[in-house]
Amino acid sequence: MKKTLKSNPRLAALQTLAGVLDHKQNLGDADETGNLPDARDRALARHLAYGVIRWLNSLQWLAGQLLDRPLKSRDQDINRLLLIGLHQLWLDGTAAHAAVHETAECARLLGKSWAVGLVNAVLRRFLREQQHLLAELEKCPEMAAHPQWLLSKFQSDWPQEWQAIVHANNHAAPLWLRINRSRPAHAEVPDSLRESGFSVESHPFAPDAIRITPAAAVNAIPGFLQGSFSVQDPAAQLAVDLLDLKAELRVLDACAAPGGKTCHILERFPDMDLTAVEQSKSRLQMIHENVDRLGFTGRNGLTLLSADAADPAAWWNGVPFDRILLDAPCTATGVIRRHPEIKWLRTTGQLEDAINLQERLLSALWPLLKVGGILVFATCSVLIDENRNQIQRFLAQHDDGESMAMGVPWGRDQGVGRQILPGEEEMDGFFYACVRKAT
Repeated sequence: MKKTLKSNPRLAALQTLAGVLDHKQNLGDADETGNLPDARDRALARHLAYGVIRWLNSLQWLAGQLLDRPLKSRDQDINRLLLIGLHQLWLDGTAAHAAVHETAECARLLGKSWAVGLVNAVLRRFLREQQHLLAELEKCPEMAAHPQWLLSKFQSDWPQEWQAIVHANNHAAPLWLRINRSRPAHAEVPDSLRESGFSVESHPFAPDAIRITPAAAVNAIPGFLQGSFSVQDPAAQLAVDLLDLKAELRVLDACAAPGGKTCHILERFPDMDLTAVEQSKSRLQMIHENVDRLGFTGRNGLTLLSADAADPAAWWNGVPFDRILLDAPCTATGVIRRHPEIKWLRTTGQLEDAINLQERLLSALWPLLKVGGILVFATCSVLIDENRNQIQRFLAQHDDGESMAMGVPWGRDQGVGRQILPGEEEMDGFFYACVRKAT
């Protein structure tokens, strides 16, 4: 009996792809795989959607070589069905008969029986000509599986490292957790996960980070719902140590959603005088949910505000902060391996918008910092205009700001901060700078 449209993983993947490519949604928001009743089908559908997005223009190049003429715009679903089939045959090593047959039959389920033979023929032609086609693809910029504008930025910003960045971006990231050390039994978490069948590894630079394999849906990992840990890349966990916190300090976490760094601060200092600001009310709700799951709801000193961090007059009570963490909005080009849709959703215009917003935030928040206080600027970007150049401009415009030597073994020295490139020490791409307000 044929699978119905509602229970077919390839069709669920098609719907997810449409959400990203047609409606410019993030993969997480576009994800239709949760509607599948079988866990294995959900995993397959998600794998196919993420895989096609990760290798989108490489797959489109292959499909273009294999089709005698382009498909009409109304048959975009068939075109994407071909991309799914090509992904399975090229990158997954799926048994040829199964991949070809199942993919072709999806055309029938879409009500386009005429396309069954077309899909079958294209995929079988790929199997016959695979060696030649892939050799030709190797010569083309599409092999990098990045849009040209972004590839050019990587090449100009990182002339010696751009190929390593591209390689890291085109492979899925490992699953890293952050242990909630405020829990009395936090030291038992690694052993508990091992007993549940996971392999567990620590990280050399992030003391609260553990990597688990195999990856699993977070809600299914024992201890998550009880607040024993959170999902967070080690690079993001480095912020808490750069803040050089003490219990008596007053701290601002600006642009705080989804709350990972806010909660990490609380895990180290549960009664910290901490204000977290997030403009989006829906994203502020994510902070509330994380705070609640980790056991910090109602803690003295914790303030969660829905406000524009760049407009302190609307929310600041006039009491200066000892520390400010500005996890600044950016293009997120350092986390493409986790969110491959970033490659296709970002534009040069959005890069300029991010740069301008970062500058506004830095200028607006600087007066809130005490003399002698520290501002930690962070992005999950690898683009120099958002990172090194941004901090250099800020320091040139603020005589009372001084760049601090960070004294850490990770990342690449940028003069005014340190840059982690994707995949280095199994981390996401991140930039950090520490700026002290001079006396």
